Amino acid sequence: MIKEAIGTGSTVEEAFENAKAQLNAPDDIMVEHEIIDEGKKKTFGLFGGSPAQVRAFYNVSRFAAAEEYITSILHAMGIPDVKIESEEVEGTVQIQLDCGNDQGTVIGRRGETLDAIQYLTRLIINKDEESYKRVSINIGSYREKREETLKELARKSAAKVKKYGRNISLDPMNPYERRVIHTAIQEVEGVDSHSVGSDSDRRVVITPTDKYRQSGGYNSRDDRGGRGRGGGYNRDRGGPRDKKPQTTTPSRPPRSDNSSAARYGKIEPKNN
Repeated sequence: MIKEAIGTGSTVEEAFENAKAQLNAPDDIMVEHEIIDEGKKKTFGLFGGSPAQVRAFYNVSRFAAAEEYITSILHAMGIPDVKIESEEVEGTVQIQLDCGNDQGTVIGRRGETLDAIQYLTRLIINKDEESYKRVSINIGSYREKREETLKELARKSAAKVKKYGRNISLDPMNPYERRVIHTAIQEVEGVDSHSVGSDSDRRVVITPTDKYRQSGGYNSRDDRGGRGRGGGYNRDRGGPRDKKPQTTTPSRPPRSDNSSAARYGKIEPKNN
């Protein structure tokens, strides 16, 4: 997208400066120009002549509105120095921020501030788009480091699930982080994963497969040729454990639902 303006002046230089003023371009943007009319000086300074005309222009990012929106948010947060680069890669708008020493403020606790800015920016970008676009905002190398942390969390959690044979529910995460967990779990044998909950409370649950779905973790019945934790041997006698005799209590006769039965017992008639 190209933004342009036409300026006039007594000279080409003056016309160019007037055109640049109309553009109100950022200071770090290179503004190019095209001379439309060099103009003519007046004869004897009194007759004829015409002003010079210059077309000034520069390339505007397709996502300039989103970049301006992000800049306004960061300025409101007290962060004056902001550099933004945007590009679209395979349907995803990737936005890289550079805020100097204020990176921690922009990221926030567990990336919550950065995720909030990313969510709002996604709304701005998709407002007038015919097809939905994903948006990823990164600052420094935060996203890469966070992804490695999530993969390690997935591996450690999977190991616990296999060891104890029980489900593990992780903390709530955004869709991007849940995808990282699911992808990492797919590479681990013996565990599966799915998401539960809704909105901001949606989280990943890691579950054991049938082979590991035991109270004690891995079922070793086939490997050892013996009984699992449910059996065992008497260490003193060298034989099977003695099971406690089971005592049974006589079953109580079923309560009668006969309407003719006395409710509070038999009542003897009085002798007159």
